[in-house]
Amino acid sequence: MPRVKCPKCAQFENIHKAGIVRNKQRYNCKNCNYHFIQDKKKTKNSSEPGRNDKQTSMQDIAQAAGVSIATVSRALKNKSDINRETSKLIKELANSMNYQPNILAQSLVTRSTHTLGVIIPSLETTIFSTMLSGIQEVAATAGYRVIICTSNEKHEREVANIQALMNNMIDGLLICHSIQTKTFEHLRIHLGKRIPIIQFYRVAVGLPISQILANDESGAEVVTEYLLKKGCKKIAVLLGPKELSLTQNRLQGYLNMLRKYKIKFDPKLLAHVDFSQESVIRSVNNWLEQFPELDAVISISDKSAAQIITYLKNKKIKIPQKIRVVGFGNEFVGEMLAPKLTTYDTQTRIIGEEASRLILEQIISGSRDITTKTVPGHLIIRESA
Repeated sequence: MPRVKCPKCAQFENIHKAGIVRNKQRYNCKNCNYHFIQDKKKTKNSSEPGRNDKQTSMQDIAQAAGVSIATVSRALKNKSDINRETSKLIKELANSMNYQPNILAQSLVTRSTHTLGVIIPSLETTIFSTMLSGIQEVAATAGYRVIICTSNEKHEREVANIQALMNNMIDGLLICHSIQTKTFEHLRIHLGKRIPIIQFYRVAVGLPISQILANDESGAEVVTEYLLKKGCKKIAVLLGPKELSLTQNRLQGYLNMLRKYKIKFDPKLLAHVDFSQESVIRSVNNWLEQFPELDAVISISDKSAAQIITYLKNKKIKIPQKIRVVGFGNEFVGEMLAPKLTTYDTQTRIIGEEASRLILEQIISGSRDITTKTVPGHLIIRESA
């Protein structure tokens, strides 16, 4: 009899015949107590399970085990209607032959890839990377993979990312809009499709899509009231694009407190910027020229607040003695500044976690009910205010 090699321990000794299964000889390796069937139709390049260049299929496992493909499928799915020894043999063969499920084939049958698509403006800013960490943690726990795309704060790239993800069989889409995004037809055209969409943090105004938000209006109220109680009268606010709800809500919180404390609103104390350093510094310069009595600046982001602090220090303006500066987001940069940045912590990781939970709920339940969830934050008082 030709020498038979055990596919598990690769030994030739102590291999014994162990009966016939589906007209094929079954063997037992006494060295490792492993049962196997050797396919007689071997090619030169496939003399050992798992050593050929072609990806192992269920048909390959079925041939090696001497069973049907349906039996292999049931064994790999841990079905109870299959002999325990047969199930064990099939799983051992699948492992030794380096079998990997064909995700594409499964998705064509189940219409599910267990994959989420996520679009964020940037990975360089910690508020977005911490949101992404929250999304991935919840998704991974639920057995979902995450495909990450960044728009780099460009509208056209956001449009391209959405199209690419929607064409690649994702189960759900999570999106935080770029600073340049002012029209949302590229998102509207996908509404009503099988794939649910969730907006988070930066969301479009007026779109019938579920949202996970920071507590922007309340946060701006807390920040503004804190500065007013410190005696500030001329409080400038650095804002983002008007089309984003984040901008509108934080502006509303600021206006609410001005009314409460009977402070006259001056629109010249507002600036809408694209978050570039040039636009931030230009806005601060305008305020300093128009309002010598300026005593506080609220920035829509910690990154811009850091740029403001650096610029004011270069101009020998003392912080917080002359001008107090407050940011939003609680990014790592805030603690590295001198003076350290007072900021409103928007709980960005929790925003990511809630966004991931909501889209998984919609995927599993099939519900497309419009839901808006707001994540509460809190003020962190440091040296800059």
